[in-house]
Amino acid sequence: MFAVIKTGGKQYKVAEGDTLVIEKLAAAAGDTVTFDTVLMVGAGAGVTVGAPTVAGATVTAEVASEVRGPKLITRKKRQRQTYRRTIGHRQDLMEVTITSINTDGKAPAKKAAAKKEDAPKAEAAAAADAPAGDNLKKLTGVGPALEKKLHGAGITTFAQIAALSDADIAKLEEELSLAGRFAKDGWVEQAKELAKDA
Repeated sequence: MFAVIKTGGKQYKVAEGDTLVIEKLAAAAGDTVTFDTVLMVGAGAGVTVGAPTVAGATVTAEVASEVRGPKLITRKKRQRQTYRRTIGHRQDLMEVTITSINTDGKAPAKKAAAKKEDAPKAEAAAAADAPAGDNLKKLTGVGPALEKKLHGAGITTFAQIAALSDADIAKLEEELSLAGRFAKDGWVEQAKELAKDA
C-alpha cells in the first residue's frame, strides 16, 4: 500500500517503513505525527484519488530526528555601486519514519499508551519482588531520593545501618556521594533506636 501526502508545500509518495526528510513540524524526536492531507491512496491495482484529498485517510509517522538541510549561499551585487552582500542559510528539516497508512478514518492503535499502562504494573511487580524493608525516611535528612539510593546499595533495614562499620560507612558515602552524612545526621544511632522499636 502507498499514499501520496502533502506537507510543507511538497508532495511525497510514501509506504509503510519509508524514511523521508520533510519540512520541520512542531514535534520532537520520538513523537508521533499524523498527516491528514492524503491526496492519493493505492493498494495493489486499485488507486483512490482524492478530490482534493481522500476522505478519512491518514498517514502516521514517528519522528526519528531533527536535521538541517545543506548550506545555501546567496550573493547580491549592484553593478558600479560597491554593493555586495553574502547571506547563508540552512533549512531546519525533520526525518520521519512512516508507521501506518489508514484509509478507514480510524486512528491507529497507540503503542506508546499501552507501554505507559504497563509501566505501573511493572513497578508494582518489582515492588512485590523487592525484599520488605523498613521506612528509611524516618532517619533525619533522608527523603525519597536518598532512600532510593540506599536501596540501590542494598540497604533496606535499620538493622543493616546499625551494623555498619566505619569502613563500610566510608565506602557507602563515597559510592553514593554522601560525604559525612552518616556522622553529621547520626544515622547509625537513630537506626539502632528504630531497630529496637521495630
